[in-house]
Amino acid sequence: MARGKLRIHLGAAPGVGKTYAMLSEAHRRVERGTDCVVAFVEPHGRPRTEALLHGLERIPCAELEHRGTVFPEMDLDAVLARRPQVALVDELAHTNVPGSRNHKRWQDVEELLAAGIDVLSTVNIQHLESLGDVVESITGVRQRETVPDEVVRRADQVELVDMTPEALRRRMAHGNIYQPDKVDAALSNYFRPGNLTALRELALLWVADRVDAHLQRYRSEHDVSAIWGSRERIVVGLTGGPEGRTLIRRAARLAEKGAGGEVLAVYISRSDGLTAASPKELAEQRTLVEDLGGSFHHVVGDDIPAALLAFARGANATQIVLGSSRRRTWQYVFGPGVGATVARDSGPDLDVHIVTHGEVAKGRGLPVARDARLGRSRRAWGWAVGVGGPAAVAVLLNAVDLGLANDMLLFLALTVAAALLGGLWPALASAAVGSLLLNYFYTPPLYRWTIADPKNIVAILIFVAVGASVASVVDLAARRTHQAARLRAESEILSFLAGNVLRGETGLEDLLERVRETFGMESAALLERAGDVEPWTCAGRVGRGRPVERPEDADVEVPVGDHMALALTGRVPPAEDRRVLAAFAAQAAVVLDRRRLREQ
Repeated sequence: MARGKLRIHLGAAPGVGKTYAMLSEAHRRVERGTDCVVAFVEPHGRPRTEALLHGLERIPCAELEHRGTVFPEMDLDAVLARRPQVALVDELAHTNVPGSRNHKRWQDVEELLAAGIDVLSTVNIQHLESLGDVVESITGVRQRETVPDEVVRRADQVELVDMTPEALRRRMAHGNIYQPDKVDAALSNYFRPGNLTALRELALLWVADRVDAHLQRYRSEHDVSAIWGSRERIVVGLTGGPEGRTLIRRAARLAEKGAGGEVLAVYISRSDGLTAASPKELAEQRTLVEDLGGSFHHVVGDDIPAALLAFARGANATQIVLGSSRRRTWQYVFGPGVGATVARDSGPDLDVHIVTHGEVAKGRGLPVARDARLGRSRRAWGWAVGVGGPAAVAVLLNAVDLGLANDMLLFLALTVAAALLGGLWPALASAAVGSLLLNYFYTPPLYRWTIADPKNIVAILIFVAVGASVASVVDLAARRTHQAARLRAESEILSFLAGNVLRGETGLEDLLERVRETFGMESAALLERAGDVEPWTCAGRVGRGRPVERPEDADVEVPVGDHMALALTGRVPPAEDRRVLAAFAAQAAVVLDRRRLREQ
């Protein structure tokens, strides 16, 4: 049986016309031949609302007694037995009278949807659970009746019923919302212009965020890579250095100039975990960007400019803010900086701002760990120094007689340089080439591959042994550094994960998006099944690409118990990432359990 569809009319405050809009939609559907019934609508004594109820079939309410008073409630069993195409259920956040089947009305609606019945409903922005504290700070009233945000987010349609504060206050003054004896008190308290303006802003922003999420999903499903500047979205590239705070504040000022501007701070770490970032700085910068209303993202990528541009295009960003390079002048010999590369490859639809700061050209604040698995350019430089360097030194030494001992020290220095640049094998090649050149050019008899003096044989053998030993030590140090840096990177990611939980960032889709971003995947999904022979179902999915129906169809499968698995597509990460992925998978299972407990 197909699940019913939920359409919610969302308002900023009572009286904006949510129920009126819902009833008007019901009349339009009845005129088109749709079977609609009124499961429960509270007219609140408003004549225009009561007039719209005429012509619609109404399911009689169930009457439940509580503490000597009889209360009308929706007769859920009667609606299920009637099985209309569409049911109208007012006040989604309502708390049912004790003795009802469900505690909350939204749980009744879930049963109707599960039975294949479409539902039209209403809710005010102040009833969303996540906004309870915000609404209380604005109005001074704590909302006792709330609905989980996830219920409203999962709605197939959310229609904003908007009205200016001035128009709403006029309706109140004319007696169209509350009884005349309550109007003055309402206008001077809850319905003050400032309160209504703030609540209206909350509603507009919530709907705008939902529309943006649908846009992102559409772009992902249709593989749209072009940037649509429908909303000013600014990506800030962070290095973990002290200049990050300056960049975040600059991006926030840029966002304020655009309609609905949003700041996304992103820190890109290499897949091997070798970074020069300060964890303390990153934590402070994350707090700052969240205090300014933005979001923080941790992305893995070996090519930082490419990863930054991919993130910006995936987020449909319109601008990128980067700091001026902290590299010293001589370091540009090895290639352009990140800012120059991003500006060159950004294209015409993505603006790049290079912001100056106090750390320009001061170098990195922390030492950069060297990787045992070096990049292609590093290995190329290592081989160039290891093979070409000895030949160049031999040409230079032909013009100067420094003595065999000094010649050997120069060739040994090249071996060390090759080890630092390219690792073990370029260094061994340098030692071998250097020994041959020492034999040919500098040990008698000259220009022959023989050695007359046995002492020179010992010297060259010692040179080769020292060169090989130095190369091995450097390579071993790089591997140990790599292992230590990986563990540090894992601890950073796990601390970010723990921080998300402590801050209440427990949405399943948010967590899956964090996994996808962190490991550079195309999609992430949490799959589950009731038993060993039952089919797999998707509890949550983010990203683009092919949908995964079974864990074995994914590029990466991380089991969580016997009947749940985290499925990732896009690439096969190294085995070392399994521990962090397992932590994410376990947390995803916990988040799913919490969500279901809230819904019960």
